[in-house]
Amino acid sequence: MKIVYFYQYFSTPKGSWGTRVYEFAKNWVEQGHEVTVVTSVFSKSDLKATKLIEDQYFDGIHVKVLNVLIDNKQSFYRRIWTFILYSVISSYYALTLKADVVIASSGPITVGLPGLLGHYFRGRKLVFETRDLWPEGAIELGVIKSPVLKKLSYWFEKQCYRASSYIVTLSPGMTKDIQRRYDIDQIDDVTNAANISLFSTPVPFPNSVIEPYSYAIYTGNIGMVNNSYWLFEAAKALRALGRSDITILLIGEGQQREELVRRAKEEGIQNFVRLDLMPKRELVGYVQHALVSLVPLKGTPVLDTSSPNKFFESLAAGVPVIQNTKGWMKDFLEQHKVGLTLDPNDPEQLAKTLIWMKNNPAQVGEMKQRALDVAKKHFDKDFLASKMLNILVKLHEPSSQALATKFITQ
Repeated sequence: MKIVYFYQYFSTPKGSWGTRVYEFAKNWVEQGHEVTVVTSVFSKSDLKATKLIEDQYFDGIHVKVLNVLIDNKQSFYRRIWTFILYSVISSYYALTLKADVVIASSGPITVGLPGLLGHYFRGRKLVFETRDLWPEGAIELGVIKSPVLKKLSYWFEKQCYRASSYIVTLSPGMTKDIQRRYDIDQIDDVTNAANISLFSTPVPFPNSVIEPYSYAIYTGNIGMVNNSYWLFEAAKALRALGRSDITILLIGEGQQREELVRRAKEEGIQNFVRLDLMPKRELVGYVQHALVSLVPLKGTPVLDTSSPNKFFESLAAGVPVIQNTKGWMKDFLEQHKVGLTLDPNDPEQLAKTLIWMKNNPAQVGEMKQRALDVAKKHFDKDFLASKMLNILVKLHEPSSQALATKFITQ
């Protein structure tokens, strides 16, 4: 089967970004399928390009790299331009690449354009992969304010879903939301995956400045949506409570990185530490030796459906999670007793919870033991890659059988 995957943020484990598409495509190639990923250059991935379009290969995966730079620190309008430019250029490959199934992985919603063209002009089976509820999230967070643009965005979202033979979401919350709004049956969630082998294999602690098991770790984008000021205020609260021995460690970049680092320095908040982005393999040691992993988001309904990579990777490392949404992650942590859900507007509550965890290693140790078992059962990359591949095969089989029947009857 020939699979074309439109996804703007492709990265391998050498990069500092989620590797879901790499892991899935690698698994499918190993099973004999042909996979082409059409992507761009994301600042947190390991991909580089010198030409406008380059053909690169990773473990048998054919990657067409469009030299369009995407960076979370770009202005809103600059990012919109990169989304449009990618969708326009990639549309050429939607019309010219041979494919049995096309996957359009959104957000942004503009990636739906090549998917729609491949479906309507070349008769491809389209699988629309919803990574976040775009444009609903952008509207809820106030990024899209124009009534005309809102209406246009929702119209385009509807066209993408209507044209799809199947919809894959990254969380149960997203599945429920789409079913509620569009009454769609051909839909299922295939969550983000964890590289269990990579994150569960013990490695030495890589830092001589902070102490292992004395810090709460956050990895990823540092910005408004990720509620980064909640972490900064929690570090201040820890100091006020006399527990500056507990550190808030951030590893990442983002719109609020510079101002938070500056404020920490000006106010002498030494237990608020940031390290630069690093490849996944280097990140593992920091995650494994953390007291707890932090998965903060703004308290909004659409973010309750989120599926952050750090959630899955932390559990795979045997590390409990603290998060602050009211959706499926809250239910999951409560059901499996591998973490806690806190108020996104109460940094002192976070500080007191970290103190409790530091003071109760036995109870936290029980959470850690359960975390890896849960990750192996629910979030193994090969298990989830097979789950999604089964969807693609079922879509492809009817057309293959129809061709065989036509050949036999001639």
